[in-house]
Amino acid sequence: MRAVSTISLCALLATCQVPPTLIEQILAEGELRVVTRNSPTTYYLGPEGPVGIEYELAKGFADSLGVELAIYSLDSIGAMLPEVASGRAHIAAGGLSVTEKRRQVVDFGPTYRSVTEQVVYRNGTLRPRGVEDLIGNHLEVMDGSSHAETLQALRYEHPQLTWLEHPVADEEELLERVSNGELRFTVADSSAIQVSQYFHPEVRVAFELGEPQDLAWAMKPGLDDSLRDAVARYFDQVGGTGLLAALEDRYFGHTEDDFDYVGARTFLRHIERRLPRYRVWFQEAARGVDMDWRLLAAVGYQESHWNPNAVSPTGVRGLMMLTNTTARSLGITDREDPRQSIDGGARYLRRVLNRIPERIAEPDRTWLALAAYNIGWGHLEDARVITEIRDGDPDTWSDVRESLPLLTQRKWYSRVRYGYARGWAPVHYVDNIRSYYEVLLWLTADDTEEPVTADNELPDESASDETPADKDAA
Repeated sequence: MRAVSTISLCALLATCQVPPTLIEQILAEGELRVVTRNSPTTYYLGPEGPVGIEYELAKGFADSLGVELAIYSLDSIGAMLPEVASGRAHIAAGGLSVTEKRRQVVDFGPTYRSVTEQVVYRNGTLRPRGVEDLIGNHLEVMDGSSHAETLQALRYEHPQLTWLEHPVADEEELLERVSNGELRFTVADSSAIQVSQYFHPEVRVAFELGEPQDLAWAMKPGLDDSLRDAVARYFDQVGGTGLLAALEDRYFGHTEDDFDYVGARTFLRHIERRLPRYRVWFQEAARGVDMDWRLLAAVGYQESHWNPNAVSPTGVRGLMMLTNTTARSLGITDREDPRQSIDGGARYLRRVLNRIPERIAEPDRTWLALAAYNIGWGHLEDARVITEIRDGDPDTWSDVRESLPLLTQRKWYSRVRYGYARGWAPVHYVDNIRSYYEVLLWLTADDTEEPVTADNELPDESASDETPADKDAA
């Protein structure tokens, strides 16, 4: 009997296997599930697909494992943590600050960035100098945010301090409300403010709350260390190779001056000194696509200030700021060659313009095309859908212009197909191009080109007697 029992036990042990580690499960499934949030500092759909520092880091980690990235976004920071705690997501990557309260729910990977929490106010209003100046004023923060935790800690020293934790508004929406005067104060991360000031220049930083906070990915606690170890190795790698620094520079390295478009005097100086180098190529490209060369020149100035070596924070480059994907689709071999860039930008703009329904009259058709050129066709269509929902006319730029900024608000972008977008960007983009275009029209009124018509429709381009551009100019 003992011999039989021994044999049975050995057979049982032989069939037992050590459970696979979490990283082994991910490799076997071929999928890394990452939850994030839709925001300009984390993840959103750009004109040519997903972008954002959290997206690029998550995609890089999935690629390093040899698995597919399954990334999805939720409405708030607070909603992300239960996703990893329950195991529905392997990682939460949404600009999460490491706090003691959150450590009770999730484990954190290595720190990869730091931010400071800053109180913001509207330019032209009284600046608060400290926490005591917030008392009795309208202050709102995101529900479930580290900002709410910070304010709660400050209440021990300032018991009269009150605030509202907004259940649906995100950081971008609160900053917008401060900018337009609807909200007195809010608290936001320094990186979010840096990006937002491009769209909301009225936002000003009053003071910082506490010390810098570390950002890290969150994972389910209590499991084996295999995923956390893999994440740690990945961040060691991207830090050592300079990839992390490159992403930081791409998304957050630009200064406030980069967000502020140059003034009229600078524009006039560039018309005198820079435009003559490239004018003949604008005219040549415009004839090829049946556009006004001055419109193309205005687009080029908005994109790069007529600098053929310009590089944007997101990696597009050249005088017309073409992406690699767009350049390849147009047969452009050198984005920094000004003649190729101008030709490519003209053909791409014509391609976008041809997608605008023919029933839409000028100049609305051109302004809508320029918005799509900047933000992407899908997001423009989303804005037109929102315009219809708001009982506006989706075929007029003035109505769509009012709807585009709503793509930064969850209550609106959650109702359309492509989700969050920097809706203020195409508004500023088109507004600036129209201003530059009008100046160019005025300054070239005596040229041999056909003048613009009284109803401001774009004229057909005619031959030019301009001298060739200086091809050696940088």
